[in-house]
Amino acid sequence: MSLDKEKLAIVKSTAPVLKEHSTEIGKHFYELLFKRVPELRNVFNQTNQKRGLQQEALVYSVYAAGENIDSLENIDQLVERIAEKHVSLGVKPEQYPVVGEALIQAVQDVLGDAATDDVIEAWQAAYDYIAHLFIDIEKKKYTETEKQEGGWIGFRDFVVAEKIQETDDVVSFYLKPKDGGPIASYQAGQYLTLKVDVEGDSYTHMRQYSLSGASGKDFYKISVKREKGTGHVPDGVVSNYLHDHAAEGDKLAFSAPSGDFTMTSEENPVVLLSGGIGMTPVVGMLETIAEKDPDRPVTFIHATQNSSAHVMKEHIEQMVADRPNVSSFVCYESPSEADRTTQNYDKEGYVDLPWLQSILSCGNNADFYCCGPAPFMKAVDQGLKDWGVSNGNRHYELFNPVSILKEA
Repeated sequence: MSLDKEKLAIVKSTAPVLKEHSTEIGKHFYELLFKRVPELRNVFNQTNQKRGLQQEALVYSVYAAGENIDSLENIDQLVERIAEKHVSLGVKPEQYPVVGEALIQAVQDVLGDAATDDVIEAWQAAYDYIAHLFIDIEKKKYTETEKQEGGWIGFRDFVVAEKIQETDDVVSFYLKPKDGGPIASYQAGQYLTLKVDVEGDSYTHMRQYSLSGASGKDFYKISVKREKGTGHVPDGVVSNYLHDHAAEGDKLAFSAPSGDFTMTSEENPVVLLSGGIGMTPVVGMLETIAEKDPDRPVTFIHATQNSSAHVMKEHIEQMVADRPNVSSFVCYESPSEADRTTQNYDKEGYVDLPWLQSILSCGNNADFYCCGPAPFMKAVDQGLKDWGVSNGNRHYELFNPVSILKEA
């Protein structure tokens, strides 16, 4: 399937217009979609809907695809990330036309007279082209997942074998398959998708949680932060449910491991940077290197508020003590008096480039993997750019639906 030159030109020239009206288009699209197909509420994070993040992510992705419609290799990272997310949620080929109809209608309604017949026809053709691309990619991923030893399609029941309180706001769950069968291996940095019904809600919730340990065990481990609401945004429905109601012995349903935030080489030194609960996927990377590649230098840098919010602190310290190839540095934004007394951290304030340059013996000749809140990620990414770290050596994961770091 391909697009003719005339439609290509229209899509590329009008992509900035969609970006300009992204908020209105995104909001109207979801209104139309959920009115036509209410059951799709089960697929989309309703908390992110209220925050406006889902709408921003949708239209940004559409804009990026339109701008690069004749050279989608320019956004291969975005395409791969979206495809992985779709597979984790169980998106089906027959859902694409329904979504496309709502999206094109939203564009037409918001743009008004600017949405001429030629513009709508071009964007419809572009959507069909991109939809077929995703359907083909996702079909291959579904097949690979199902064929893998211990793999499965859809959702599988797991039992909470152990529940550990890491900090006041973070709990780790050790999960074993209810059927007692083998489980799929995974790459460090990937996540599980949970499907859960919460009492009082009329729809099913789905959430992604990073696997916070190395693969190769007979269990999965996830670590969940209790999300607290601010202003008009309510508390995290699923995280609070897991903290307050999911107990040892309870059953939870997960899809197979997914995600593209994975280690891409086996040669360079590795620098892992995390902020807050962004520690979870990079701890899995740290454990993987420590267990399977003990000669590879790896530096773990963690930023959080203070020791009371420091997840897996003792676990990391033990790995540093046991593994000569592992080093660790800690940055506390607001150290407690006890922290100041014991000096159990390396920097106060924020992670910045001068500090990174002072502590990394490998310099910028490394693979950098970063995960954390958006402001942390943007600051770190900009610092690494300024240091001359190439795009191919900078990798990141954001815990929101905006799939790539955009310029601030």
